[in-house]
Amino acid sequence: MTGDPYAPGQEPEIQIDTSVAHPARVWDYWLGGKDHYPADQEVGDQLEATIPEVVLWARADREFLGRLVRHVIGDGVRQFLDIGTGIPTNDNTHQVAQRLAPESRVVYVDNDPIVLAHARALLTSSPEGATDYIDANLHDPDTILTEAARTLDFSEPVLITLMGILEFSVTDEAYTVVDRLLEPFPAGSHLAIACPSNETNTEAMDEVAQKWNDSGATPIVMRSAAGLTRFFEKLELLEPGLVPLPKWRPDAGTLYADRDMDFYCAVGRKP
Repeated sequence: MTGDPYAPGQEPEIQIDTSVAHPARVWDYWLGGKDHYPADQEVGDQLEATIPEVVLWARADREFLGRLVRHVIGDGVRQFLDIGTGIPTNDNTHQVAQRLAPESRVVYVDNDPIVLAHARALLTSSPEGATDYIDANLHDPDTILTEAARTLDFSEPVLITLMGILEFSVTDEAYTVVDRLLEPFPAGSHLAIACPSNETNTEAMDEVAQKWNDSGATPIVMRSAAGLTRFFEKLELLEPGLVPLPKWRPDAGTLYADRDMDFYCAVGRKP
């Protein structure tokens, strides 16, 4: 494990605005957790009233992460850059990876104060591996890469995960940021994204975005399938391509594998 910046006596001062919904806390609410406030519940309920399946997104996303990590471990990847970490829950990236490959090294990145408050739960590791946490913004990829270099070997492949975060990058800068994050890593590295999309249920999903934005929370944008696939223009898009979360390589235990969702995912490999 890398040095713990949140050891007793060194915890950063954290101020949390509980009057405005935060993505990580709404996600926690949908997962049945305890780290949320009335503002998060209110927005979560409003979104569920528009699209009832939203409460399934969080669990389907967590299952996708598990299948994804197991896949890339099988492909020889032992390094992970998890951007948009969210509140720690069961089967975080390092737990899934290090069960199969104890030498795996994982760097978590988020800039939500509620996630920072729980960051120490992510700073656990097998003796053979390492974990670290970076308090940084997706829009500052150079800082992310500089800090990640403390833990990751940039000469070896990495899996970069962007789960439920790209919708908060509302301009085309998002594509430049993703390219920059992948740039220093070698062939065999992977990119995985998971995002809500207005591809099929356009009117309702645009209403979800409007309700979220009206709440005063960090604004989001809904992208089409073409807009999401564009993130993989420089990569080899793995089968089955861009699909609803439960339909990316489901296994026998995958929930909701027989249904579509307005939350899509895809994985690409750097040639």
